Amino acid sequence: MKIHNLFFQNKGPIKISKILQILKTDSSFENDNFEIFDIKDLSNAGKDDISFLNSMKYRDAAAITKASFCITTNKLKYFLPKSCKKIIVDNVLLSIAMISSIFYPSSIDDEFDNTVEKIENTKNKDKCKYGMNVLIGKHVKVGKNLFIGHNTIIETKVIIGNNCSIGSNVIIRNTIIKNSVKILDGCVIGKKGFGFFPKKHKNIRYPHIGIVIINDNAEIGCGSTIDRGSLSNTIIGKNTFLDNQVHIAHNVKIGENCMIAGQVGFAGSSTIGNNVMIGGQAGVSGHLHIGNNVQIGGGSGVIKNVPDNSKIMGYPAKDLRKFVKEFK
Repeated sequence: MKIHNLFFQNKGPIKISKILQILKTDSSFENDNFEIFDIKDLSNAGKDDISFLNSMKYRDAAAITKASFCITTNKLKYFLPKSCKKIIVDNVLLSIAMISSIFYPSSIDDEFDNTVEKIENTKNKDKCKYGMNVLIGKHVKVGKNLFIGHNTIIETKVIIGNNCSIGSNVIIRNTIIKNSVKILDGCVIGKKGFGFFPKKHKNIRYPHIGIVIINDNAEIGCGSTIDRGSLSNTIIGKNTFLDNQVHIAHNVKIGENCMIAGQVGFAGSSTIGNNVMIGGQAGVSGHLHIGNNVQIGGGSGVIKNVPDNSKIMGYPAKDLRKFVKEFK
């Protein structure tokens, strides 16, 4: 079943024979006319989709995936269920980049939205209060009591809920914003993430077909950047506050009631639990899980998973008591 992507046009279905041809793999299947409707991560893939497995970190999701086909390696194929047909390649992520580009060619480049026009010339002018030089794209939906500052651009199909405030010099694309959200000056939200693969001295960009979702009562501080997801979405939970100049990479999922201080950076595909507090200039490596009720001291470097209720600090981040003891 084809699932509609709000922001990017899906060129599927695509026959599995064409996918195998593009990947130049030795894998083959009896029914090479089987049609693939979409490309998704292991957790969200259905019976008409193709997915990928490139790390043992995702073996639990692999074991229960509903994807009909999965791009993986000989080493990892044993973690997938029998119902999922394995496409064996040498470089999984490069292969996924190639296939994503076929399904969603418009996701590769972040070209300027040429549908934007001055808000006073659109139907949204009567739904909000706005400053000077505000530009709005086609099919943007906004709720009640919206305030927009000067020189802000809201691109096509963005959805904004009720009682929201968008500051000046903000750019928003490929994003759904729920109710009572505050986005302060200078933020850039929904641009493509930083994903590249070197191939013969040329960097190949990884397509980003996900979106950004900012849930109720969240606040995004000045100059913060939130990249959209690659195959899944980047999500900011309810009542979570980001200080100024925080960077959220693709696929990051931050839970509810979190407090993130200035200049914190999250690498791609990390998951942050609820009620987490992170001090300024801390960094979280990619593909990690930070549990609930965790406290991370300022300037820390987190390079491994952190269990619930932990207090950590330092580089590499360690138990706070151990960190303090070492500096006595």
